[in-house]
Amino acid sequence: MDRKVISRRHFLKSSVAGIAGFMCLPSNTEKQDKNPEERKFIFRTLGKTGIRVPVIGMGILLTGNPYLMRAALDAGISHFDTTAAHPQQERNETMIGEVLKGRPRESFIFGPKIHLPRNQITGLYEKGATEEEFLKKLDASLKRLRMDYVDILYHHDVSRKESALHEPVMNAMDKAKRAGKTRFLGLTTHMNVAEAVQAAVDSNFYEVVMAAYNFRQKDQLQIRKAIAKAADAGLGVVAIKVIRGELEEEEKPTNPSASLKWVLQDPNVHATIPGFSTYEEMNIDLSVMEDLTLTELESEALKRAASVAGFYCHGCGQCLKQCPAGLPIPDLMRAYMYAYGYRQPPLAQSLLASLNFPRHVCEDCSSCAVSCLNRWNIAEKIRDLDTFVSTYL
Repeated sequence: MDRKVISRRHFLKSSVAGIAGFMCLPSNTEKQDKNPEERKFIFRTLGKTGIRVPVIGMGILLTGNPYLMRAALDAGISHFDTTAAHPQQERNETMIGEVLKGRPRESFIFGPKIHLPRNQITGLYEKGATEEEFLKKLDASLKRLRMDYVDILYHHDVSRKESALHEPVMNAMDKAKRAGKTRFLGLTTHMNVAEAVQAAVDSNFYEVVMAAYNFRQKDQLQIRKAIAKAADAGLGVVAIKVIRGELEEEEKPTNPSASLKWVLQDPNVHATIPGFSTYEEMNIDLSVMEDLTLTELESEALKRAASVAGFYCHGCGQCLKQCPAGLPIPDLMRAYMYAYGYRQPPLAQSLLASLNFPRHVCEDCSSCAVSCLNRWNIAEKIRDLDTFVSTYL
């Protein structure tokens, strides 16, 4: 077997074992560098919502560690979000409800993301994307979270203007707000970001946008302009996919402090909410929340990282038209990044399961017709995912 695949299997197994062991750690396994009362965090306001938050929050995807979330709360992190697209993530909502139980409601800001079925190729909604389904998912989340309301309700993973303005979703969100189940309405986008953010601005409906934004993006200038328009229009702007732990070609992790600072150098970004799964990562974020100055070494690290492809898929979509099998390649490449870049096998598993990833895919093509903006060998990466699936799913 390919030596590269064997090494990947090794670190994936190590990652799974590490995650399993980490879940059992007590809350005082690692202490924070400083007493929370000694820290002076940088705060920004989410547009016209008036919500004031530290510039870095905590995204909870598949970490599922109550001790880590309690440590984050105790350290002064008050802004959290999650999604519940899959059973593991639903269990996380139950965990979150347990952690937040008994804490003053005004002491934290929370935003769930509601995901409805969409066509992975076109980005447009399918038949099941109804008003009733959206509200059903919201009510289920509120029950698991033990909350009467959330601060920001997100319309999740929008990549097209038509989806941002999907009437059943907008009707559901409007009803939820009028019923007091959410204070504000938001939209998240990972792909075709500039179009989705512009649609949120034009809608005069959304109050917060959560957008993929990082130093690797090829369409970075368009995204920057769209984010500026959103901020000028009074929308709160939250950056995601800021690049944490993603590896470069020489297996060097991207500098997380530098990545976070790069995003927060943009004054139109009010907050970022990266996922973290270790106390070490949390302490890095806490230090950045005190000082956003990019050091010379961090700037050099970003220049080096920007010169290589890394694991980040830009979501340009050109591959979708080229693949004769009609595979949702950007989503598959996101799963690849979770598995081999972020080294988060459970997150990759969850995404691949939602895509109904077919086994032995690409075997019918003698050569791959897909030309990637990153110059990736797409067929090879998908075969690696097939190996991943056979090992872990």
